Amino acid sequence: MNEIVDTRLFAEAFITLFVIMDPPGTVPIFLALTGAMTARKRHRAARQAIAVSFGVIVAFAVFGQQILNYMHISLAALQASGGLLLLLVAMELLTGKSDSPEASENGVNVALVPLGTPLLAGPGAIVAAMVLVQQSDGHRREVVAIACAVVAVHICLYLAMRFAGLIHKMLGDSGVTLVTRIAGLLLAAIAVQLMADAVMAFIAAA
Repeated sequence: MNEIVDTRLFAEAFITLFVIMDPPGTVPIFLALTGAMTARKRHRAARQAIAVSFGVIVAFAVFGQQILNYMHISLAALQASGGLLLLLVAMELLTGKSDSPEASENGVNVALVPLGTPLLAGPGAIVAAMVLVQQSDGHRREVVAIACAVVAVHICLYLAMRFAGLIHKMLGDSGVTLVTRIAGLLLAAIAVQLMADAVMAFIAAA
């Protein structure tokens, strides 16, 4: 097995991405964003979010540095923009203005934005994937290990969201409203931290 996959790197990559993407922590935010959906639509939203997140992570892992260099975008700028977007979503959750969570007025599906990205495939996960790939030096065993870790973390994310419906049934509508407000507060804190980290990165680069 170790001849095909670098198990040490797999464990390192899995733990790193698991902590950053935080499958258990996505449950309250997922419920907040999909609380008004039927169970069937919620399951579809989970699949769409995972597909978007997986696609974004893979794309940036393979082409990320080239994309950022081509567009003259720094990692700090990517982090700040992701934090700003999450803060806007958090404000909607805190004020209760996200009454129609399946799609916003301009037709954007929340499973794609902000759930798929930047919540799941956020700046932290993108940067971590890019760094892991760059450190692998293109060796097959290491690339396979990173790929397996990315897949395993997304399976964990899907399972967390797939069974969020059970939590929804236990909490009821009032409980989901409470979770929505708490999720908005947590999401706002995550957004502010992302922007603070970006500011520190800008200062350090100056």
